[in-house]
Amino acid sequence: MTRIVLVTHGTDGDVLPFVRLGAELRAAGHEITLVSHAPYRDRCDLDFVAIDTPEEFARHQADTAHLMDTRGESSWLGFYLRNGLFDQLLRECHVMMAAHRPGDTVLVGRHTSAVSVRFAGELLGAPVAWVAVSPIQVMSARLAAHMYGTELAPRFAQVRAELGLPEITDWQKWFAGADLDIGLWPGWFDRAGARAPERFALTGFAVPDEGEERLPDGAEEALAGRPVLITGGTGRMLNTRFYEAAVEGCAGRPALLVVPHQDLVPRPLPPEITWFPRLPFRQVMPRVAAVVHHGGIGTLTRALAAGTPQVVLADGADRPDNASRLARLGLAAWLPPARWGETAAALGGVLADRGLAGRLPGDLDPSAGIAGAARLIEKLADPVPPARPKLTPHQRLALRKHLSSAKRDHP
Repeated sequence: MTRIVLVTHGTDGDVLPFVRLGAELRAAGHEITLVSHAPYRDRCDLDFVAIDTPEEFARHQADTAHLMDTRGESSWLGFYLRNGLFDQLLRECHVMMAAHRPGDTVLVGRHTSAVSVRFAGELLGAPVAWVAVSPIQVMSARLAAHMYGTELAPRFAQVRAELGLPEITDWQKWFAGADLDIGLWPGWFDRAGARAPERFALTGFAVPDEGEERLPDGAEEALAGRPVLITGGTGRMLNTRFYEAAVEGCAGRPALLVVPHQDLVPRPLPPEITWFPRLPFRQVMPRVAAVVHHGGIGTLTRALAAGTPQVVLADGADRPDNASRLARLGLAAWLPPARWGETAAALGGVLADRGLAGRLPGDLDPSAGIAGAARLIEKLADPVPPARPKLTPHQRLALRKHLSSAKRDHP
């Protein structure tokens, strides 16, 4: 039984795949610890270490909205300092140091943000897997490495010095230094845009939600009219116009607005739109006429699996890239912010499209990504001994001559 420590940050689309990955690895007989945000403690039954309090997580999420400021008035260093992320990084490293069993521990982290698993892997000599949940994390690695090596470099160097590690002089090279890189999306999605480097093992999509959940009061009645679903995910890192544009685009149609933050709900809501803080998308997605969403990887995966038409109002983070890949394959309508006034027309178009089912890829198993990632991580835990190299005929002949000569010289 190998001890596996998983570290992830973000909201449902970033954290819940790691919850499922931990459950998959535990079912295979491994000892699992998940290190993440406090509110997710009650959403998993794994050994859990919180990196913050619920109040700190709420403040952190509220602050992410400033990262959508494209005018350059916010900075990543300021974001890290305001939210104590360098101290959090050090705490995460100490958690892994305490959990480490020499020769019997694997560290797994969310690509780019879970720098701690890479630092701890260096310090402890433990194998490390970095798991990307969307292609943009790989595409933006050079930019992230530049930022880490410039704006954030002095603070990272300070953390590494406290751990007894040397300063990183080549962040680009360091970013490519994990023992295993995993991408939680399929090959066909990868080929629809910028390709991941060959070192990445692409295992397939990984939806955040997989279990059955009870529908909240009023949801069954609202679903009876086959409404449109509106969702911007569970975070706050959104264009401030997103919900307003989505609601306006659904004018005159029954719709379910799913947003956990009440202050983001447009007021007043039209009478045909019903607000829910949360809905189980596994049950809901097959029962809606279409979904208007932000382009999050978990939402689009669930919509693809259900064969639900999609309109993507994508802005920021991984969303425009995700949306462009879907649009290129004819699997969604994508509108950048400048065209959000066309949402109603785009929604009418996807609802009238009768060819979507014929364009859907065949490999849409929502559990494939998690199962494949777990198998690869298990190989890190139990590496196969290197095979004896295969000799060419010329090498075999030379070896026989050498052995024959050695036998004559030393009878």
